[in-house]
Amino acid sequence: MTFDRSIKIAPSILSADFADFGREIRAIEDQGADWVHVDVMDGHFVPNLTFGPPAVKAFRPHVKTFMDVHLMIAPVDPYIEAYAEAGADMITAHVEAGPHPHRTLQAIRATGKKAGIALNPGTPVEAVEYLLDLADMVLVMTVNPGFGGQKFIHSQVDKIARLRGMIGDRPIHIQVDGGVDPRTAPIVAKAGADVLVAGSAVFKGGSVGQPGVYGSNIRAIREAAQGLALSA
Repeated sequence: MTFDRSIKIAPSILSADFADFGREIRAIEDQGADWVHVDVMDGHFVPNLTFGPPAVKAFRPHVKTFMDVHLMIAPVDPYIEAYAEAGADMITAHVEAGPHPHRTLQAIRATGKKAGIALNPGTPVEAVEYLLDLADMVLVMTVNPGFGGQKFIHSQVDKIARLRGMIGDRPIHIQVDGGVDPRTAPIVAKAGADVLVAGSAVFKGGSVGQPGVYGSNIRAIREAAQGLALSA
């Protein structure tokens, strides 16, 4: 994956039809998705339970772009290798998920995968200051993790901007996850985000039988983000 700061849309398949993941993934990619975002939850670190390594392995043959696996689990280190072997391209762990996030990033990199570190809304940006040189991406949660469809937390915009300043010219993506839609996309893009995760805002109104709706939703988010990003 060549690094660039162009806007990338990463639909979260947590909002897809669980009975038809293969066709759902193909549909969003055909309609312009740049990455496929997979939310892994353990019912412990967050109050929901989703996809184990076998599910991620089953998704892999259908993903032709880039599979972005967000681990909302604790402890996280014992499961890194399993998700790497399942086919993740990027593995993101939470700074809050273990006592040694530096070691966690080392472990992800040791598998040959891209390494991401995530910040919950209540976690200050300074928590990643000494982790940036091991990170390919920092994920700023703009909702509390665990459920889709929550309202965007506006206090996180300042965190994104401060993070962008900390990163400087290092090739590190800033991803935003939570409440991203055409109204909030330009706000986070202006602050410095380049990878926008969207679940319900992409999948609402569409289906594998009506994939054009996915395309319209993806374009609306991208065009909103690029409009302000280009004028900033």
